[in-house]
Amino acid sequence: MSNAGKVLIIGAGEFADIAYEYFSHDSEYDVVGFAVEAEFLDVSEKFGLPVIALEDAPARFDPATVSAHVAITSTKLNQVRERLVGVAREMGYRLANYVSSKAFVWRTASLGENVFIFEHNVVQHGVTIGDGVVLWSGNHIGHQSHIEEFCFLSSHVVVSGYCRIGRRSFIGVNTCLADHVEIGSDSFVAIGSAVNKSFPEAGLLLTGHFAEASRVSSYRYCKVKP
Repeated sequence: MSNAGKVLIIGAGEFADIAYEYFSHDSEYDVVGFAVEAEFLDVSEKFGLPVIALEDAPARFDPATVSAHVAITSTKLNQVRERLVGVAREMGYRLANYVSSKAFVWRTASLGENVFIFEHNVVQHGVTIGDGVVLWSGNHIGHQSHIEEFCFLSSHVVVSGYCRIGRRSFIGVNTCLADHVEIGSDSFVAIGSAVNKSFPEAGLLLTGHFAEASRVSSYRYCKVKP
């Protein structure tokens, strides 16, 4: 048994399969099984491990000796992951994080619980990552930015410095945020969007990436002579 101990994966879909692979081969945790809500229980085994009803989990896997990780994607704008984290906490489980050995997380960054950080993420100085956040592969989280609870950032998202992304927001692949941008809670930022100003209202769908020549030249903007 590894130093970190045992972890129960809550979920049995594709993300749970990925979580099993990553926890098993790139963490100090040993996966002991999977749990799903009883109404979704349709298999009894996965990777040679038991799949059980979540309602029965404390009796099968003692929260005093087993941690849990809720491996659910952005289903229903991240609300399912948030709810199941709450269920796991009510059952007494400590929530485990996974941080890839190939990710860069600076020492002054702060991580919540049930965080999953894939390979090639860069998390810079002073960043705060809330509970239940998923950072898929290859994102850049700039210094002093705050990713609130249960956000899901797809691959190759660039979050510049001093940004704030509101709770449960989804950020699509190849999105970029300028410095000091605030995104409200429950936002959905579509693939390839360029966000150069704040949208603090909750529940917005943000989309678009438009480039056009400004009346201000690059020389003037950068305060240099041609």
